Amino acid sequence: MLTEAVVGLPAAALRPWVDRYLGYREELTGPVVRREAAGAFVVLVLGWGDPLDITDPRGAGRGVDGANAFLAGPFDGWCATRSAGTGAGVQVLLTAPAARRLLGLPLGELANRAAPVDRVAGWLVRLRDELAGEPGWPGRFARLDAALTARLAASDPVDGRLLAAWRRLDGSGGAVGVAALADEIGWSRRHLAVRFRREFGLPPKTVARLLRFQRAYATLGRTVLTAPAAGPDGSGWAERAARWGYHDQSHLIREFREFAGAPPAALARAGSHSSNPG
Repeated sequence: MLTEAVVGLPAAALRPWVDRYLGYREELTGPVVRREAAGAFVVLVLGWGDPLDITDPRGAGRGVDGANAFLAGPFDGWCATRSAGTGAGVQVLLTAPAARRLLGLPLGELANRAAPVDRVAGWLVRLRDELAGEPGWPGRFARLDAALTARLAASDPVDGRLLAAWRRLDGSGGAVGVAALADEIGWSRRHLAVRFRREFGLPPKTVARLLRFQRAYATLGRTVLTAPAAGPDGSGWAERAARWGYHDQSHLIREFREFAGAPPAALARAGSHSSNPG
């Protein structure tokens, strides 16, 4: 059971890079398994409670066992978390360009896997310990602001053309084709795909699919609540598929099964969403 959830807005200079902070505390009487949706973002969890496990059903070696502070993603498939006991910490959602700068490593080394922070960066371990020692969320969020701002200031910038490509994809919700994107920045499609995947973890075509999915997933609950129920022929979902940028209802369902592990109708039920945002 989630006993505490506090959302923090990063400092103004960080907002182009960091979506939000989520401080949480959870007390569970028994093991809980959650399905986590795929995403083009990177999830940083700096926790100091009981550890959890992360499993990718596509293969062993992509998750973690018994970690309370870890980095995950970007992922192009859903995964599962298993937790028990008392969990506490801060979750930070990072854009891929932000994670590339903050971590100082190409995200191709982190794509489709999770890793304890002590295997990635010592400064994250120290930051986790500092957050655990703070008595309240305002102080923790202030420490995050200071640490992330300092890391960004000391890191090398992302290649300007790659950053422009990312922002163009993100701003369009994944609606820009790879060929058009390559033309805009003056690279070949192959060169863009290779560089983009190495630096940001996934190829631009996959990121475009994930960005479209994230927008649909984020609006799923309120869309289902406000739209007419789907009829026996599934016409309600067909209309939503078109609204969300999918070719048809079958396309929508395939993408949701791949990225969230279930069709949208199942995910629309109360309590079925993962802790990852769209």
